Amino acid sequence: MAPRTLLRRPALVVAAGALCAALLAGSASAAAGRDAPSGPVAHDAADERVRDLLRRMTLDEKIGQMTQIAVVRLQGDCRESGGELGEACLRTVLRDHAVGSVLSGGGMGPPRNTPADWARMVNAVQKYAMEHSRLHIPVLYGIDAVHGHNNVLGATVLPHQIGLAATWDPALVRSVTDATARAVAATGIDWNFAPVADLARDRRWGRYYETYGEDPLLAGALAAAAVRGTEGARGAKQVAATVKHLGGYSEPVNGHDRVPADVSPRYLQDTLLAPYRTAIRAGAQSVMVNSGALNGVPATASRHLLTDVLRRQWGFTGVTVSDWQDVRALWTKYKVAADYPHAIALAVNAGVDVTMEPYEAREFTDGLRAAVRSGLVSRARIDEAAGRVLRMKARLGLFEHPFVDAGRANIDVLGADRDLARRAAAASQVLLRNDRGVLPIPPSARKIVVAGAPADDMVDQAGGWTVGWQRVPDGVRLPGTTVLEGIEEAVPAGTRVVHAPDARRAAEEARTADVTVVVVGEKAAAEGEADSPRPELAADQQALVSSLKASGRPVVVVVLAGRPLVLGEAAGTEGLLMSWLPGTEGGHAVADVLFGKADPAGRLPVSWPRRTGNEPLYYQQLPGTNAGAESAHDVAYDFGYGLSYTTYRVDSLALDAPSVPAGREVGMTVRVSNTGARDGDLVLPVYVSRPVSGVLAPPRKLVAFTTVRLGAGQSRTVRLTVPPDALAVTPGDLDGAGPPHVEEGAYVLTAGERTAALDVSRGVPAGNARP
Repeated sequence: MAPRTLLRRPALVVAAGALCAALLAGSASAAAGRDAPSGPVAHDAADERVRDLLRRMTLDEKIGQMTQIAVVRLQGDCRESGGELGEACLRTVLRDHAVGSVLSGGGMGPPRNTPADWARMVNAVQKYAMEHSRLHIPVLYGIDAVHGHNNVLGATVLPHQIGLAATWDPALVRSVTDATARAVAATGIDWNFAPVADLARDRRWGRYYETYGEDPLLAGALAAAAVRGTEGARGAKQVAATVKHLGGYSEPVNGHDRVPADVSPRYLQDTLLAPYRTAIRAGAQSVMVNSGALNGVPATASRHLLTDVLRRQWGFTGVTVSDWQDVRALWTKYKVAADYPHAIALAVNAGVDVTMEPYEAREFTDGLRAAVRSGLVSRARIDEAAGRVLRMKARLGLFEHPFVDAGRANIDVLGADRDLARRAAAASQVLLRNDRGVLPIPPSARKIVVAGAPADDMVDQAGGWTVGWQRVPDGVRLPGTTVLEGIEEAVPAGTRVVHAPDARRAAEEARTADVTVVVVGEKAAAEGEADSPRPELAADQQALVSSLKASGRPVVVVVLAGRPLVLGEAAGTEGLLMSWLPGTEGGHAVADVLFGKADPAGRLPVSWPRRTGNEPLYYQQLPGTNAGAESAHDVAYDFGYGLSYTTYRVDSLALDAPSVPAGREVGMTVRVSNTGARDGDLVLPVYVSRPVSGVLAPPRKLVAFTTVRLGAGQSRTVRLTVPPDALAVTPGDLDGAGPPHVEEGAYVLTAGERTAALDVSRGVPAGNARP
């Protein structure tokens, strides 16, 4: 979701306004919200409520349920000023247009940015809507809480998704999203626009860091865990997850955000759509549609994508919501509709249930009403879409328990789950170089130099989508621990930490240092502003590292960035640690790894390029007759790579059976050992390759993975299963029109250095492999 106007309001300005207090005065429900049961309403009860409401609702009331407006239209001058909620604004949006959902885009919140004030604001919006709705229908309130409750000042900012992907740990992702949902719920919000199920395929793209990596199986498993964490959280109220951005959003033709993509039907079906399917099947209640166009068709107008695939093939029954002003864009940008009513009809008939029209309620509701009256949209389709929205409200329990206890919000949100955030950030650290065992830094080190501006910069450490849309707004201090502060807290007594932000001083101090830790990276930004045609380390940062290398003393580079960066002159240091965008506990997490308190168990969820210019880049590049330099998958560090402070070995790989019928799962056991002197967590991937394939197959493809905790010297046997759809491919010619199936023939499974041959014979149809 992408707000086009970045509001830069001070985060702590004035107390909550009189209107909020007046709206909530005498409301026992608000005070009792925390103690009320928050479990989801049974489906049959929800369905009966929806049928009853639809029988009694007018056309305008149903259209209102399909409308989502930004909270700035309820504040101040009813435009984009922000500020306190206004009676006239609330009346226009919630009473006159019966709008069914509200959202806070990045930077859009109460004038005083505290959890309690968020809860009071959302409660006030909810109370006004219910008291001024003829049928007392609550609103859904949406937000992009994509790495913790990141819009709320004082909420713990968790690692961005790309860092969590480096953990390869669905259980940890579930814990992180559970914590996020509980914080979101404490402020009264019930609809989170996360997780992102797009694939990281092109480093130039500004939203690369919002993904769970480049592999469809890994990304799908982690997105599914995020859905389960969000929807299963037991907070002040239930929170719905949103799988976004369906589909194929992450591979624009020139790497810039929201530029159309052109991909083959086979690649779209087998690869790009796979993680969305996995996440949706985990139980997501909503889906957000891709802002871009695929193969010449805007996703928002694609009936094939939103009805044939999403509904009929995948069985999705929840709510689809457009992204920011994307229905309007069918008319104003894409030019596939002659006017707004025709654009609305295109989107609604394709399968969009809720239109994120953040600024113009009247234009959308008037346009949809006109489309219905002229026969462009049927009343049955309106009932279907409005019914889905009402059903989600009912299943979230909003009719019974619409409010939260604002008095609890600060207690439940401020600084909550810091230990989890630190653990998650530490687990995401990927050690790429450790020459001469420079890490962990030994207790005998007496002088540690810390260099690089990002070392003491919480804004860039947290990344985009933090308090504001692009980044933490100027003048706002984000609580947390920087890398410099983490190192200063972690050093043993007698060790001196020298902070040298100036490049010349850093080079001088490095000559007498036991080790220099230089922190580099990129500036925080979001979406299009974060696009990077040349994703490489800035020239001044390269020069800084080069000067530190010239000291002849050990240098460790820590990278704070949302994507792998070509390092240039900064490559070749003794230590290289990829820390991603680790959030407010990132400084502690980096120090935990640098000093050996935590083992660097993270593994790359993406390919790290050797040079700039080879985009898109991913390890599943298909084979060809190419032989030019760098034309194959030429990388500095491969997908799945990472070092630890201990060593591991895969001792054996045994399949349950050497042959299985097509469409059946493949079971196996793998014995692994920790051959080092300290405990650690082994990321164990299993890949498949095809000696011969009817369509092009990559040299290897991830089909299963797990994380194994091993004590020093310990061995364990673990069990893994390859689901049928992990082996399925779309057969046929260039059209790629058929359903995926598992081809008969030979397969080779690989874990570490061990391999096992598998024969797939004719058997049951791979219907469960169909997207």
